[in-house]
Amino acid sequence: MANEKQGRQMNVPRHLAIIPDGNRRWAKARGLPAFKGHEAGLKKFKEILEWCKELGIKILTLYTFSTENFSRSKEEVAFLMKMIKGTLQDFINDKNVHKGRVRLNVLGDLNMLPEDVKKIAIKAKEATKGYDAYTLNLAIAYGGRQEIVHAAKEIAKLVKAGRLDMENIDESILSKNLYAELPDVDLIIRTSEQRLSGFLPWQSAYAEIVFLKDKMFPELTKEDFVGVIREYSKRERRFGK
Repeated sequence: MANEKQGRQMNVPRHLAIIPDGNRRWAKARGLPAFKGHEAGLKKFKEILEWCKELGIKILTLYTFSTENFSRSKEEVAFLMKMIKGTLQDFINDKNVHKGRVRLNVLGDLNMLPEDVKKIAIKAKEATKGYDAYTLNLAIAYGGRQEIVHAAKEIAKLVKAGRLDMENIDESILSKNLYAELPDVDLIIRTSEQRLSGFLPWQSAYAEIVFLKDKMFPELTKEDFVGVIREYSKRERRFGK
């Protein structure tokens, strides 16, 4: 079984990002409605949180709900919003979150969310903003290109207000004006498919990527997860040098 000692023996990523694909196909293959796949995905997500803690991975970003996902049926979107709201509320109420000093960020255009989900997202961020042991980033109503556009608009406001000289705009300024200022992603894992789908394009410039195309997200096992981390620990990262 994986534990933090085993994590220390490997070069684990500081910032792990996951694209959890395949929930609906997992359900369909079993003759189940789509929402059962999403429920199975949520259960797997909670397991992954524990695996990250055991291995000493400090930052986890999960692609929870993209801007494109709003084009799904009203029933499915409503179910997902309800599930996200419940997850955020559970996070606020979880004593282990506060004991373990887990900080929550919500990355995305919160104005696209239903008002009750938006409020609970803001509340969860505020309730944990002083924590620094672990960070969980949920990308909700997120699009990578939209995030960069958002940063450009924020920078334009600063220039227009005379608070920033255009000549001083650099990579660090853009990073600070994204949905949240995060360290670069070290490793991206995607299940079921082999594409990034606009996920964290700025932060993942030199990320290692592992595609588990034969695994749907609910099928991901602890052995799969540890195997990917072990593979990552063996890679030589050159950062373009």
